[in-house]
Amino acid sequence: MRILICNDDGIEAPGLARLANAAGGLSDDVWVVAPDGKRTAAGASLTIARPLTMRRVKANWFSCSGTPADCVVSAMTWLFVDAQKPDLVLSGVNDGRNVAEDLAYSGTLGIAREATFWGVPAVGFSRVKNPGFTDTDDAWLRALIASLWQSRTNWATEGHWLSVNLPLSLPAEIRQPRIGRDKIGRTAEVMESDGDRTVITVPRGRAHASQPGDENAAIDAGFVSINRLNWFGETRLDERFVDRILRRRPS
Repeated sequence: MRILICNDDGIEAPGLARLANAAGGLSDDVWVVAPDGKRTAAGASLTIARPLTMRRVKANWFSCSGTPADCVVSAMTWLFVDAQKPDLVLSGVNDGRNVAEDLAYSGTLGIAREATFWGVPAVGFSRVKNPGFTDTDDAWLRALIASLWQSRTNWATEGHWLSVNLPLSLPAEIRQPRIGRDKIGRTAEVMESDGDRTVITVPRGRAHASQPGDENAAIDAGFVSINRLNWFGETRLDERFVDRILRRRPS
């Protein structure tokens, strides 16, 4: 089994090493392509018609000057262009939970989404800040990945991927919560102001809003949260409304 691992925290992130270590116990064909620096909230953006620098860090490990999703694209179009494509794409382990509106912003989940465009099953892993790591965490994560791989016919349908959030301590029971609301990027700080020119910064952090039954509630209660996501997310309009659109004229 060929496994590709990417992240949005950068090639030197501890969570990337942990995920690679866990995957290494399942396959001897593990590859890593990760950004050369932190790319938080890069979403699923791609670098098109501009150069990307790929640098071999060590055997099967490459850094990429682009976005998290670029790491998948560069692997598919360059690294594996004349070789077997990955059977599974893993992203993370992100330094911090990915919940609520993060489904759109997260580079970790942008990686998984990009993988589905290539027809490859994908799982994005995130974990709360400052978890209580133990020597058994990697083995537990390895067993979870193995279970998800073996059961992929139940979740890896076209255009879908999994988002897994890990709590402070492992092992833990798994829950499937509903998607909540806990938006990042809610405030701005003025750094400089000079006439028509203003420099602002949108700080890190979130409100940690939670309602019973959502992801934050499950994670805070010590559970692993798992959600199956998809990229198309279409909600069809009423056909009668569509039929009326062109017939309407301003009054």
